[in-house]
Amino acid sequence: MAAPIVLDFEGIGNQASIQDFYNGGTDSAGNSGTDYGVEFSGNTLGIVDQDAGGNGNFANEPSPDTIMFWLSGGSSVMNLAAGFDTGFSFFYTSSTAASIGIYSGLDATGDLLATLNLTAQFSDNCSGDPTGQFCNWDAIGVGFNGLARSIDFSGTANQTGYDDITFGSVTPGTPGTPNPVPEPGTLAMLGLGLAGLGFRRRILKR
Repeated sequence: MAAPIVLDFEGIGNQASIQDFYNGGTDSAGNSGTDYGVEFSGNTLGIVDQDAGGNGNFANEPSPDTIMFWLSGGSSVMNLAAGFDTGFSFFYTSSTAASIGIYSGLDATGDLLATLNLTAQFSDNCSGDPTGQFCNWDAIGVGFNGLARSIDFSGTANQTGYDDITFGSVTPGTPGTPNPVPEPGTLAMLGLGLAGLGFRRRILKR
């Protein structure tokens, strides 16, 4: 792959299934994005910050106002049939531990090329917009050898959000641009989704 690909999820409908939004098709709401040859499992959703008219319980997202998450199942899978190499990276916010597996085959099959372990950090050092509980985002990435064709995002539904997913680099975001995440104290608060899980737990979707 000649240059890193960055998925910022902007343009995806609120709680729409991402599906083929980045694969020459549309999300479940009929919206289309750049064709990168990337497809997502049906349970993978976009969600818009409630400050921008959605019902996301998050703040300080690296590229406002839409992020990726899921509401059902124990994982989300992303395929890039053409494959990518060098590295994989993203920003995340999470209330629980989660893990990422990078595979040589489609649908999380073949050789496991690399893994990433995520920690609960959703509310660390947050300030700003008070409407989103998931307000801290960390950048994480990993290099690997070989050609990867799928990513498995494992964890608890409605508890982890992702933004600026980047193929071909260990650093998330567009090369040559400043880190999009401001220093604590200037951050606008983010949120994922609250609906359907009750209010006893901190959840991304409202």
